[in-house]
Amino acid sequence: MEHEKEKLKFHNLQPFTKWTGGKRKLLSVLHGLLPEKYNTYYEPFIGGGALFFDLAPENAVINDYNEELINAYIQIKNNPRELIDALKNHKKNDDEKYYFEVRELDRNGYLEEMKDVERAARLMYMLRVNFNGLYRVNAKNQFNVPYGKYKNPRIVDEELIYNISEYLNENNIEILCGDFEQAVKNAKKGDLVYFDPPYIPLNETSSFTSYTHEGFSYEEQVRLRDLAKVLHKKEINVILSNSSSPLVYELYSDKKIFEIHEVEVVRANGAKSSSRKKIKELIVTNRI
Repeated sequence: MEHEKEKLKFHNLQPFTKWTGGKRKLLSVLHGLLPEKYNTYYEPFIGGGALFFDLAPENAVINDYNEELINAYIQIKNNPRELIDALKNHKKNDDEKYYFEVRELDRNGYLEEMKDVERAARLMYMLRVNFNGLYRVNAKNQFNVPYGKYKNPRIVDEELIYNISEYLNENNIEILCGDFEQAVKNAKKGDLVYFDPPYIPLNETSSFTSYTHEGFSYEEQVRLRDLAKVLHKKEINVILSNSSSPLVYELYSDKKIFEIHEVEVVRANGAKSSSRKKIKELIVTNRI
């Protein structure tokens, strides 16, 4: 009974930030494809963590290559009060001029001098008020998204930050920052790994880039597929999201290992509602 109470305690968790390609609209589909039972949950491309927070597993390993994002998770866990105070200051000063001053901090050398909790608040503030909540950097790893001009952006959500902090501290959650392959090196039979990598572009004019300035190439997509095969051999449950590019069908064409599920989702990548249409995406599962 106590165990059930603990599970209910964290059933209202949700992402603390907007994140491009977030999976909140796919949660019901993902739930239908998850194994009934699993041990440790792994998510090597955590992003906003929609599925992670929805499941609220007791044992998990989360990872991302994006240092600023992972720092935000760590600060929510370790310094929620100080983080909330910093966000309140951003809220008090928020306007377009102030946003560009905050954005400029990764160009004028001040970012390196900031405390980790200040860097986390900076990121969370910018993603709440910028255009479409995008995380985008240039070749110099400098944030370059314009101001969004929302009427009443939710810059501070105290209750959510405290709830996430409590969840991360009361459960066995390991937070990593590095390569996706290293993130799952300790995965064992009966565990669950959810991969949500930067998607393969749908058209040839798009380039293989990601929200990390290092990029995520087709070769990386092949390495990810090969890793999924290795995990399958170890009888580890694998679920993976990607675009409906023909390359994805080709990569996961081994029907003895993989099953490809087609789903429709509305992606809000455009500024106008007319550009926010349903598109087909793929979810790949392994056959265990």
